[in-house]
Amino acid sequence: MSGKLIMHIEDNEYNRKIVRDLLSKNNYELMEAHDGEAALEALARRRPDLILMDVQLPKLSGLEVTRMIRANSTLAHIPVIAITSFALSGDDRLALEAGCN
Repeated sequence: MSGKLIMHIEDNEYNRKIVRDLLSKNNYELMEAHDGEAALEALARRRPDLILMDVQLPKLSGLEVTRMIRANSTLAHIPVIAITSFALSGDDRLALEAGCN
């Protein structure tokens, strides 16, 4: 039996590998996307239990993607956790305003 499905949206392959290794060792199923557009395409096909969202993504930022998720009634219930290695003062407020949990 597999665990909960977690989506990780991250443009850096090294960071995706760290999360992939951690989650696979803890019985979670993982879906990945390397940018905001790929994330939205994947979300049209599958509904994860949780989304780990990099804030700084190519094409569409993580905050833009989160706003789109919150505007979509079939996705809006999914918790979105913002992840960034470059947080500045006020970024937490921006993430919450965009709809991150």
